[in-house]
Amino acid sequence: MNIGHHEQTRVPAHPFAEFIRILGKGKKGARDLTLDEAYRAMQMILSHAVEPEQLGAFLMLMRIKEETAEELVGFVQAARESLPVVAETTQVDLDWSSYAGKRRHLPWFLLAALLLSENGIKVFMHGSAGQTEGRLYTEEVLQQLGIKTAQSFQEAEQHLQQYNFCYLPLQIISPKLYDIIELRNLMGLRSPVHTLVRLLNPFNAPYSIQGIFHPSYRAVHQLAAAQLGQQHMAVLKGEGGETERNPDMTCLVQSVHEGILSDEHWPALFEHRHVKAEHLDPQALLRVWQGKQEEEFALASITGTCAVALRLLGKADSLDAAQAMSNTFWQNRQTQTLPLR
Repeated sequence: MNIGHHEQTRVPAHPFAEFIRILGKGKKGARDLTLDEAYRAMQMILSHAVEPEQLGAFLMLMRIKEETAEELVGFVQAARESLPVVAETTQVDLDWSSYAGKRRHLPWFLLAALLLSENGIKVFMHGSAGQTEGRLYTEEVLQQLGIKTAQSFQEAEQHLQQYNFCYLPLQIISPKLYDIIELRNLMGLRSPVHTLVRLLNPFNAPYSIQGIFHPSYRAVHQLAAAQLGQQHMAVLKGEGGETERNPDMTCLVQSVHEGILSDEHWPALFEHRHVKAEHLDPQALLRVWQGKQEEEFALASITGTCAVALRLLGKADSLDAAQAMSNTFWQNRQTQTLPLR
């Protein structure tokens, strides 16, 4: 008897279902992705080869378990391959990620980055406009200060050549990664993309500095950077999750130098804790730079962050020497106006 016409046509499983199945098979059946699996999963996501339901499920399963260093390496490798090819002649000394936004204090790290650029260090900063209400994001602050932000890779190269500093939004670097980050408010949670974008380093700078909020992610960033072949990298628990040293607290900086992992403890610069500002006024950055407003927390944050970067860059052979160099940079800055205005 021919029963073929009674049988339902079986729909083959979607190729991306493999990765959701690995992550979601329960407490005993689920496991981490291998580096190759993470690479292939992110490759499919960035090539628009997954359904929206699959993307949501994948991101939240990853969020629940938290990404491993190997998974992060696979994600970053796939993401880097999806980026536009940049000119090999473009020189960047320090890659600086800025994705968290500030809530308690102003983004004093911006003045640290500009201080470095004023002293001949080419700083490439990348980030994303806000996904969380009540936070002040770098792109918005730069616009309020009248500082130019690049709108293309070509313009980024020009800014680096002219000013030794550039900020390029993630939506220009990778529209797809930007779209995924923008799901933050829809999902109510961050996703692995918030981690991987900090390691993107689009211009392949030899030095990279990153700030995180959750201390457990420090070691993940450190291990991933080493496996990605990043020559020199430092990651710290930054104020508010940005790459900014909090002078009120001891700061553990975990680094990679030519494949060798190391940790350094930077001491707190104050015995007391500073209260958060009642109002975050970005114009205060300009006033502090020009010497028209004095704030001990701001000054310590700026020079302290700059010192961590100088130590990473190999400009100083001790913590004290890095801080002294940073203090000198600050004392000798051109106070008439901020750079890039």
